[in-house]
Amino acid sequence: MELRFYNTLSRRMEVLAPLEPGHVRMYTCGPTVYDFAHIGNFRAYIFEDILRRTIKVAGFRVTQVMNFTDVDDKTLRGAQAKGVPLDDYTRPFKQAFFKDMDALNIERAEHYPAATEHIPEMIALIRRLFEKGVAYRSEDGSVYFNIAKFENYGRLQRLNATEMRKGARVAGDEYEKESAADFALWKAWDAEDGDVAWDSPWGRGRPGWHIECSAMSMKYLGESFDLHTGGVDNIFPHHENEIAQSEAATGRPFVRYWLHCAHLGVEGRKMSKSLGNFYTLRDVLARGYTGREARYVLCSAHYRQALNFSFAALDAARASLARLDAFGARLRERVAGSAAEGSAPDWATAAKDRFWAALFEDLGMADAFAALFDLVHEGNRRLDRDALTADEAAGLLAHLNACDRVLGFLKAETDDTPDEAIQTMIQARQTAREAKQWAEADRLRDEIADRGWVVKDTPDGPKAQRMAGRAES
Repeated sequence: MELRFYNTLSRRMEVLAPLEPGHVRMYTCGPTVYDFAHIGNFRAYIFEDILRRTIKVAGFRVTQVMNFTDVDDKTLRGAQAKGVPLDDYTRPFKQAFFKDMDALNIERAEHYPAATEHIPEMIALIRRLFEKGVAYRSEDGSVYFNIAKFENYGRLQRLNATEMRKGARVAGDEYEKESAADFALWKAWDAEDGDVAWDSPWGRGRPGWHIECSAMSMKYLGESFDLHTGGVDNIFPHHENEIAQSEAATGRPFVRYWLHCAHLGVEGRKMSKSLGNFYTLRDVLARGYTGREARYVLCSAHYRQALNFSFAALDAARASLARLDAFGARLRERVAGSAAEGSAPDWATAAKDRFWAALFEDLGMADAFAALFDLVHEGNRRLDRDALTADEAAGLLAHLNACDRVLGFLKAETDDTPDEAIQTMIQARQTAREAKQWAEADRLRDEIADRGWVVKDTPDGPKAQRMAGRAES
C-alpha cells in the first residue's frame, strides 16, 4: 500500500514519495522551553510519533529532527523574571520534556538541536539573505526579511498578497494574520535581553524565532527535505516565514509535504489558565492516570480534527486498555504450552488489513481503532466458544504486536515482572516494614502504586502485580 497524506501546501492528498528513495527526512517543531509542555503540545508530538512509526512500518528509514527553541521572547522573559541565566532557566524544562516523552512512549528523534547551539548557522543563513537582496538592516541594528521581495510569500496560509500591509515591520516572534509584514531575522540587543547576546556582522543581538528552524532543519536534513509538521497555529506566521527565508536563500523548494494537526480542547473549551483547564502531563499523572492512558486519548482522533480532552475520556481509555490487556492475556493463555506457529484466521487478517489501510490513508485513527476493536470483539467471542486454536491465538498476538509498532499502547506482550527500579523500591519497603518504619513503608507503597503496581504481602514475601489497565509511565 502507498502512504498518502494531506499536504497543507497543496490542499490535497498526496502519495509520500521522498526525495531520496527509501529515506524520509522529517522536521517537527519542538517545544519552546519556557515552561513545562502542556497536553495540547503533546497532542502534536503524539501525532508526529504516530506519523514517524507509520512511515517506518511502510519500510522507510526516517531521519527526524525536533528542535528546542531555547532563545526567544518567551524564554528571555522567563529568565529575566527569575533572575537566572538563560541556560539555567531552560535546562529543567528540556529535561522534563524528555521525561514526559518517555511517559507517553514517544520514540526519540535522531536529532534534538537547541537554538542557542546553532547561532553560527543562523548568522550564515542571514548572510545569504543579504546576498540575495531580501534582508535589510533597520535603524536600531535589527535585521528584517523583506516579504515584498519574495514573490510566493503567503502561499501556505493562502494569504492575499495585495491585502498585506506594505512596509510594516514586526519585531515580535509571534503575531496575527492581519499583521503580515517584514519579520525579524536578527534582533539588536537591548537592556531587556540582559546578558543574552551574540556577536554578528550587524552588531550584538540574537536571532529571531523563525530563522532558528530554517537554519537547524537545513543543517541536519539538507536545503530541501520531505516532511515538516506542527500544529495549525504554526502555519502562520512561523511556517510561512520559514518557507520564505529558506527558499529565498537557496532558490530551491524548502519542504515537499506540510502536515498540521488541529487544536486540542479541554472539557469542551479552549485550554486556558484563566478557565482552570490548563494541564501539563504532570497534572494528569498527579490525578492517578498514566502516560499510556493519556497517549490513548491523544491519538484516538484524526490529527486534522479538533480533539476534546477530558478526564472522562481518560476513564474511558482506562477501561478500553483493560479490555485490550485482558484480550492479550486470554490469547497468551491459549497459546501457553503449545508449539503454535501463528496463523491468523481470515477474519482476523481482514481486520488487520483494514487497520493498516486506515493508517496508510492520512493516519485514519478512528477507522484503525474500529478495526482493532472489531478484532478484539470477534476474538473474545470465539474464545468464549472455545473456537480459537492455539495457532490462531498466536497469529492474533502477532497482529497485535504489529499494530503496537504504531499505536504504542497495546503492550500485547506485557512483561508482568517489575523492572529493577520497582524491585528496588519493593525491597526498600520491606526493609522499612521490618524496621517498623511504617510512614516510609507507606510512602514507598504509594510511589510504587503511582508507577502502576500493587504490592501484596504474602508468607513468601512481597509480590508485585501490575494494576489493571495500567502501564509504567
